[in-house]
Amino acid sequence: MQLQHHLYYAPNFTFSSNFDLWDLNTDCCSWEGVTCDAYGHVVGIDLSYKNLSGSFHSIFNLHHLQHLNLAGNNFNTTLFSYGFDKLQNLTHLDLSSSCFHGQIPMKISHLTRLVSLDLSYQDDCYWRYYKVLYPGFYKPLKLEKPNFKTLIKDLRFLTELYLDSVDISTQSTKWCETTSLVLSNLRVLSLSNCGLKGPLCSSLSRLPFLSKLILDGNPISYLPPNFLVNSSLLVSLSLVNCNLSGHFPTHILLLPKVQSIDLSGNDRLIGHLPEFSSNNSLKSLSLWYTKFSGKLPQSIGNIKFLTDLTLTLCNFFGPIPSSIANLSSLVNLDLAGNYLTGPIPKSILQLPWLERLFIRGNSFSSVKLDMFIQLKNLRYLNLNNIGLLSESGNGSLPFPQLESLRLRSCNLTEFPEFIKTQDKLVELDLSGNHIHGVVPNWLWKSTLLSLHLSVNVIDFPKQLPLNDANFSFPMLTELFLESCNVSAYPEFLKSQENLEYLDLSNNKISDAIPNWVWKKRLRYLNLANNHLSSLDQLLPDQSSTSAQTSLPRSICNSSQLMFFNASHNNFSGLIPNCLGKMNALNLLDLQRNNFSGMLPKFPKATQLQILKVSENRLEGTLPRSLAECTQLEVLDVGNNMMNDTFPFWLEKLPALKVLILRENRFYGQMKHFKHKSLFPSLDVLDIASNQFSGELSIDFLQSTQLRSLKIGGNKLEGRLSRLLANCTTLEVLDLGNNMVHDTFPFWLQKLPSLKVLILRANRFYGTITKFDTERGFPKLRILDIASNNFSGDLSIEFVQSLKAMMQITNDDKAKLDYIGENYYQDSVTIFNKGIELFYEKILTTLTCLDLSNNSFHGRIPEEIQMLRSLRVMNLSNNGFSGEIPLAFQNLKDLESLDLSQNKLSGKIPPQLTTLTFLEALNLSYNPLEGIIPQGNQFSTFSNDSYRGNPKLCGLPLSKKCNEVGLLVPAAPGEEKQSWLYAMSTWKIVLIGYGSGLVVGLCIGYTVLNELGNKWVDKFKKQGKRNKRRSR
Repeated sequence: MQLQHHLYYAPNFTFSSNFDLWDLNTDCCSWEGVTCDAYGHVVGIDLSYKNLSGSFHSIFNLHHLQHLNLAGNNFNTTLFSYGFDKLQNLTHLDLSSSCFHGQIPMKISHLTRLVSLDLSYQDDCYWRYYKVLYPGFYKPLKLEKPNFKTLIKDLRFLTELYLDSVDISTQSTKWCETTSLVLSNLRVLSLSNCGLKGPLCSSLSRLPFLSKLILDGNPISYLPPNFLVNSSLLVSLSLVNCNLSGHFPTHILLLPKVQSIDLSGNDRLIGHLPEFSSNNSLKSLSLWYTKFSGKLPQSIGNIKFLTDLTLTLCNFFGPIPSSIANLSSLVNLDLAGNYLTGPIPKSILQLPWLERLFIRGNSFSSVKLDMFIQLKNLRYLNLNNIGLLSESGNGSLPFPQLESLRLRSCNLTEFPEFIKTQDKLVELDLSGNHIHGVVPNWLWKSTLLSLHLSVNVIDFPKQLPLNDANFSFPMLTELFLESCNVSAYPEFLKSQENLEYLDLSNNKISDAIPNWVWKKRLRYLNLANNHLSSLDQLLPDQSSTSAQTSLPRSICNSSQLMFFNASHNNFSGLIPNCLGKMNALNLLDLQRNNFSGMLPKFPKATQLQILKVSENRLEGTLPRSLAECTQLEVLDVGNNMMNDTFPFWLEKLPALKVLILRENRFYGQMKHFKHKSLFPSLDVLDIASNQFSGELSIDFLQSTQLRSLKIGGNKLEGRLSRLLANCTTLEVLDLGNNMVHDTFPFWLQKLPSLKVLILRANRFYGTITKFDTERGFPKLRILDIASNNFSGDLSIEFVQSLKAMMQITNDDKAKLDYIGENYYQDSVTIFNKGIELFYEKILTTLTCLDLSNNSFHGRIPEEIQMLRSLRVMNLSNNGFSGEIPLAFQNLKDLESLDLSQNKLSGKIPPQLTTLTFLEALNLSYNPLEGIIPQGNQFSTFSNDSYRGNPKLCGLPLSKKCNEVGLLVPAAPGEEKQSWLYAMSTWKIVLIGYGSGLVVGLCIGYTVLNELGNKWVDKFKKQGKRNKRRSR
């Protein structure tokens, strides 16, 4: 009765309406959820999933209590205030998913009779009731003091332990051995998303009764070869998203009692399917997104109890074995995203209970839809990326149970008419086909909730037969119309009050967003790449200024918005303040618009993970409220007019991976005076083209995490920080256009992943000779040290250190891989003879060496031919002498070569005409002589490539050669254009990938930077050895 009082009269008591607490006029042993023993003692209480809140202190007076289940409620408190140590007879305790937080108290470890303990999934509860984060990322409960070992050391009778989403990350890898030694009776161990570190220990095999092991979401990384080798009672194993690599022990798939194995999401885990015996017990096998490979064995037909086979996104190849017909219990078959070939076997059509068939993304022969009509229980069919043969008269194909149909990229040219008869269809995906024309009325099934028509050229009827009794328009929750050539909002959207997901990106929609778009239930809105100008549709008596300031804005109606992408449009004015108050907002992308004013405050955007507002006209300072956005991963405010110091106050954001401040007016020193590492997860820092000054320091960065560091275009000075040598994951380092005064950083050879190194336009000096030729730069593909004060010979050791430039890539087989990750991809600017190439993405095959505008001298070594993968080479504006090395003929991938303004002499080697990818050549202003070679690419070069070489002759120059290749003197006045004119107008046409040029493959744009008259005047005065600083 006290318990009922404590719960019933709690100030925030919210139990569900369909549950009435106990009738005090009846025996308590008859109450729902209460169990008594023969003596009338309460031994069990089950109040699970009643939405209870309040307190439950009275329970601890029930000293005979053995079973306590309070799972699925909403207590929102810590466990410290409760006297669990009083319940000495307790054998089963379940407090899962009930919004408990904080440290697990020591009192729990005093319950020495416990057989089952479940404190799991408090994160689910906080998401359910408070929309706090996503399940799996937030760990409200933690084990620190006591730690894991202390908690379990006296719980030796435990057979079931569930601590999923409890933070145990502070423990060492010995948790595995501790479990094996202490909990010898364990049958179930479930520790998913606990932050446990691996590798797993082989001693888990010594748990004789272990039947269920769940360790999802822990960075375990490695399994021992004899893992679970003696676990003959194992029934279920789940290691989803454990960052596993290496070979998976095949014997686990053959354990006699195992029924369920899930290894999904381990994209580096290698394995193959064994030969299965006829007594196999498997019911569910999921290998989604692993590197399991090989052919599907014919013996797969022996797994006769199998109901779920998920092999999505693996590397299986060959045909589907005909024995699959023996899997008569199969309900779900997912073979999507492999390399399976041949016809789809008819044996699949003999599976009587099959409900889900996903075979997209393989290399099957084209099929006809009617072959699947034998599957009478089919509810979900996914044939994406499989060619469908066109067939007439398919308007009556019977799929009586079909709920989801996905036919993306199936070469359809019209809407399939059999959809007319699909009266249970909930989800339809016809995107990525070649469908043209108006969407027919019969497509709008009343049951339809999700419709994908993206990447088709379609239109919508002006009017729908809404008054027709036989026509019932669906209430959609999802509509995707990306790249459909749509120029206006479909009118039927006005009535779609249930719409949660809307994608109208990459279309031709202009003007303002209608106010009715902002539905209250809207969670996902993608309007990127249109011609939109306003977030609000103004009423007749409104001005744009009043709509943005004093009056409520329509966008604020969509308070549940989680994803909003309005990038690449023409929006202007202020960014609405209410966006910073949407507590569900996860992504906000407003890049490449004309928004002005200050970035709004974000006091309530606690779920914000990605904020991109680059390339607008924003000004002022960064709002300090961003420090409260504890889930923020990407902050991009680049290319604006913001004026602030470096935001050290963002230091405590635990998830911040990308911070981009480039091309603003940030100023001040980069030095943090607290002398501690900040930004624990920072992966990318881009502060280029600002006004930062003072000593170059990275002391405040967690150097081992950093992947890309761009600090060029500032006023930073001093020496390079030697802490950069600790950045072992660094791939891109751009320090260009500063005032760094140092020698060449040989010590950066220690960085195993460095791919791009830009030091141009600083004050580096000295020779470049001290290289470890064995180690070298193993991954460096772009090196730009132009416009410094380097001197001396171009040493053989330097050339031999550029290991990655020696490796040839087969472009025909190479994938279009770019440097960077999904959330951020690096860009780079490459200079070559007055040409500035800006790459918005950097192909991993792009290889560039720029040593121009220095004081190198001597001969160009023949060893230069070792750099076989070079695409761009610039040695101009130095003092190189001697002949052009014949070795250049071996650089078969070379596309741009600049040797201008040196002291090279002799003839141009005719062997250079074998460089068939060479698109740009500049040999101007060298004392070269003789006839210009002809043939292949040399036939495309203009006079500009050879200016300032008075002893050269032959095409394309007007100077002719005699029979022995010597210059015939030119007639007076024949050469009117001076080399200065050529220098200010020289251009190169980049032909593109058709001629082999990587530039044509890179997503980006080319800026032809013509040298101005001021530079020409300066060049006249200082002579050919002018050292200019690039912009």
